[in-house]
Amino acid sequence: MVYTSFDMIRDCRADRPEGWSHFITNYVPVIRRLVLHYRPERGGTIDDVLLAIRNPGDSAASLFTSVTPVPEREFLAALRQQVLAILDRRSPLPEPEVSIDLETLTAALEPLTLLEKRAVWLETMRYEPADAGTLLRTGRAAIEKMRENAGSRMRAKLDHWRVTLLSENGRQLGRLAVAGTPQCLPPKDFLDLLDGRTTWRGREDLERHVRNCWHCIDHDCRLLEAAEAGRRSQPLSEPEAMPFRQLLGITAERPPAWKRLFGAG
Repeated sequence: MVYTSFDMIRDCRADRPEGWSHFITNYVPVIRRLVLHYRPERGGTIDDVLLAIRNPGDSAASLFTSVTPVPEREFLAALRQQVLAILDRRSPLPEPEVSIDLETLTAALEPLTLLEKRAVWLETMRYEPADAGTLLRTGRAAIEKMRENAGSRMRAKLDHWRVTLLSENGRQLGRLAVAGTPQCLPPKDFLDLLDGRTTWRGREDLERHVRNCWHCIDHDCRLLEAAEAGRRSQPLSEPEAMPFRQLLGITAERPPAWKRLFGAG
């Protein structure tokens, strides 16, 4: 029987050890990748992040009570949001020297295609052209050209400009993009886009909607990031997982009856 993200969310919500053990084994590597990417100065230290996910206190809702059972990539995208929120509370990033808001970004980049806007938004997520190209299955040179065009458009709208503007404003823009609208597209549409199942009509609807909606661009890019993180992260071995189970106070899970009967586990 396959143990899915739906099962894990249900079991973690009920505080069952099998849910938390599965979370540690399969998602600690993803959390470590996120921390190394967004806060490299921490060197991948994640103990406090895990403790905050396990016991969020009054400062944040638990990932497992605020997220209903969802497909794994949707869960990974939500996990990414919680990890970054925890990091922000632990050590807030400095305010950018030059700010940009979503309204200015929309006005500057409205004519861009869905692909071009994804390339731009991944820059706010600190992905260099080569890595963004991997996520978008596009060549590095093409990503650089898209970003150069976007930069020219933004310079025309701003009194001040710097080449690191988008990466420095990434967290601010990400927080602003959290709020969607009733017209925003359902999550399935973005999973279909990711899996290459989008129809021509569906693609046209996406292109039309994202002309003025960074919420959906953000959601789409987080799913791209989640899918890649899931592909690249290997589950922890039993010895690697043990310290994290001890950290979170997860007791050993009781083997199924058939394993106990035959002396396995």
